[in-house]
Amino acid sequence: MTFDFDALIDRRGTWSEKWNVAEGELPMWVADMDFRTAPAVIRAVEERAAHGIYGYTTQPDEWAEAYVGWWESRHGFRMEKDWLVFTTGVIPAVSTAVRKLTTPAEKVAVLTPIYNTFFNSILNNGRVPMEIPLSLGRDGDGRPVYSIDWAAFEEGLADPQTTLLIFCNPHNPTGKIWDADTLAKVGALCKKHGVTVLSDEIHCDIADPGKGYVPFASVNEVNRSISVTCLAPTKAFNLAGMHTAAVMAADPFLRHKMWRGLNTDEVGEGGTFAFTAAIAAFTEGGEWLDALNAYIRSNKDRADEFLREELPGLRSVPSDATYLMWIDIGSLTEDSEAFCDFLRAETGLFVCPGSWYRGDGNRFFRLNVACPRSTLEDGLSRLKAGAEKWKNR
Repeated sequence: MTFDFDALIDRRGTWSEKWNVAEGELPMWVADMDFRTAPAVIRAVEERAAHGIYGYTTQPDEWAEAYVGWWESRHGFRMEKDWLVFTTGVIPAVSTAVRKLTTPAEKVAVLTPIYNTFFNSILNNGRVPMEIPLSLGRDGDGRPVYSIDWAAFEEGLADPQTTLLIFCNPHNPTGKIWDADTLAKVGALCKKHGVTVLSDEIHCDIADPGKGYVPFASVNEVNRSISVTCLAPTKAFNLAGMHTAAVMAADPFLRHKMWRGLNTDEVGEGGTFAFTAAIAAFTEGGEWLDALNAYIRSNKDRADEFLREELPGLRSVPSDATYLMWIDIGSLTEDSEAFCDFLRAETGLFVCPGSWYRGDGNRFFRLNVACPRSTLEDGLSRLKAGAEKWKNR
């Protein structure tokens, strides 16, 4: 079956957060896609909608079975059905974990730059971010690459006030897939220092063809015993508005804590379409997802080609996952917010300044390339025009 990812779909007037922008502006910022979801998901939702009654819904067995089957077939990890707890979203689950697995004024470690909303979950709940910067280097082609600074990492974990690590696997915003050895070392150090791991794996299914992510809990018994994992079909199948996700915890104590917390926070009950969409995605969406990932990889390759040919001072971090590109603008400025504001004002291109993600983000911005190729070309042209105006301002 073939799928049309080149189709231009007008999202204005649909209450889209991404497209709630002025006429003429081009949003390439928030992490949702400008593609329709998999046909199997659309069909399942339409069939359920045709019933016409959308009352209170119990959690069907098929929901957990869909997660178990997908992770076993796609990622080689066998989880048990009773390890899974429904939640309306990954961020609600992150906030619940912060409240339930730590106490006020304790520290929550993050490896920066990192997804900015994690800081909201930490600070809004009276905890303190323990920012541990990733180490930035260069590969053989001079492109920026990140790795964990193990000395700084252990120093942060060793602080007796640090009780939770929010880990992003694959990493947002850099798109890095962590290998099994790295994940095992993260788990061992967290175990050593009594730190629980909350692994956000929402981007795991957006991976380059031939690449696969490693679930944190799959590495060894230590990782399984100290971790809670956040999972969802929402990034891979563009279902954020469906409010459907799961937490997975093999350890019964952690699982019970999360179950209690999610239900106390009233984010533990799903609606009709939340279950319907997730089941369809994980049982029938594989072929569509494979085609999507190939298209996204081609978009990333095209963006890198454009940077090399038209904006050689700008380089992206090599990535194997996500549809987000982390682009180094250090040759232009180390004030990403000012640059992104300028870019939007002068060209209409709306991207995320790297400063939102802390760490060394002041010299980066994040670009969402999950869009038709013509939209990407428009965005790249605007980027070039804006960069040239910035240099000549």
